[in-house]
Amino acid sequence: MVSKTMYPRALLFGRWFRNDIDEQGNETIEYAELSGDGSFEFTFITLGIKGEVIEQITELGDWGLVGDIHFTLTKNELINDELYAADLNNDDNYQAYTVLALDHQVFHYQHRLTNEEYIMRRVVDTPGHC
Repeated sequence: MVSKTMYPRALLFGRWFRNDIDEQGNETIEYAELSGDGSFEFTFITLGIKGEVIEQITELGDWGLVGDIHFTLTKNELINDELYAADLNNDDNYQAYTVLALDHQVFHYQHRLTNEEYIMRRVVDTPGHC
């Protein structure tokens, strides 16, 4: 299948946020920062039903956008303030997604293998004028 939609990489530069509730009622929060040099930092936080932190992992690596294909390569993980090199032989450190929608506020994408869909919203550091 040939991609017909082209998205500018620059639309992804900046900070993004999403959250979901799983079947057990735990909340997963993702913060993502995508830099113009192709590096990323993703932080995943899982909260229990009472709001306690169950898990927190930060991944560091490279990302790209070609047409409507967004891809990531995790190179390092930060766990309990310790930096670990990711196993680059592990297929789970390579991900590819189809971009379904992308503008200045919303990034909607679908995993190429699992078909899971995610919607991230841009984090705005300065409030706008009304």
